[in-house]
Amino acid sequence: MLAWCSTSTPRLVRPLSKQTVTQTDTRFRRLSQALDYAFGKPDLLRQALTHRSYGASNNERFEFIGDSILNYTVARMLYDQFPKLSEGELSRLRANLVNQNTLAEIAHELKLGDYLYLGEGELKSGGFNRPSILADALEATFAAVSFDADFARAEEVVRRLYQHRVTAIDPTKHAKDAKTRLQEALQARKWSLPKYRIQSQTGEAHEQWFKVACDLGDIMIETSGEGGSRRAAEQQAAEAALALLEQKLAQSKKSA
Repeated sequence: MLAWCSTSTPRLVRPLSKQTVTQTDTRFRRLSQALDYAFGKPDLLRQALTHRSYGASNNERFEFIGDSILNYTVARMLYDQFPKLSEGELSRLRANLVNQNTLAEIAHELKLGDYLYLGEGELKSGGFNRPSILADALEATFAAVSFDADFARAEEVVRRLYQHRVTAIDPTKHAKDAKTRLQEALQARKWSLPKYRIQSQTGEAHEQWFKVACDLGDIMIETSGEGGSRRAAEQQAAEAALALLEQKLAQSKKSA
C-alpha cells in the first residue's frame, strides 16, 4: 500500500485522482512560495518529493543531480565570500554546509516533510521527519528546479536558502572542523583529549543513524550529537562541547 505524508494529517491515499492532484498542486504552491520558484511542471517537484518506498518513480536519480548543484553553488558562494581562505579551509566550510544535518534543518524550515510521498512503512515509522529522507528530498528538489528551468535557476534557489548561513560564518572559528577546534582548545590548556562513544546506532546499512557522546572528563562536560554517519554525529557533539566549554571559560573569567 502507498502513502502520502503530511506532518499535520498523515493519511493513506489511492492513486492520484483529479481532485487529489488539484489539492496537491495547491500544497505545492505553498512550497513554491517558500522556495521562491514556481514550477511549470509540478510533476517534477512531485517526483523530487517521492521516496523510493512509495514507488518506482522516485527521487533517487534526482538526488544525484541535486547533490552536484548544491556542492558547486555552495563552493562558489564560499569562494567569493572568503577570498583569502585556502582550498582545504573552503572544503571544510563546504562540508559543514552541505551535510545531512544542515540540509535537514533547511528542509524543516521549508516544512518539506508536509509534502513527502512515502510508503506505508516509512510513514508509520516517522519517515517524514527523518533527516536522511528530508536531506535527500531537498537535494532532489534542486534537481527538479534545474529540469523545470535550468542550472542558473536552481543555483538561485540554493543561494537564497544558504545566503544567511554563508554570511554568518566566522572563518576564524569554522575553517577547522569542530573536533579539531575542540582538541586544540583542550591541548592549549593541557587537558585530556575528548572521548567519543556511540550511544546508539539504528537503521538499515544504507540509512543508518548514529547518536554519539563527547566526554570531557577533566571539566565534567558531556554532550551528544546525531547524524547519518559516526563522523557527523561526533562533529555535532564536539560543536556542542565547544559551546559549553566557551561558556565555562567565560564564567571563570567573570568570577576571577
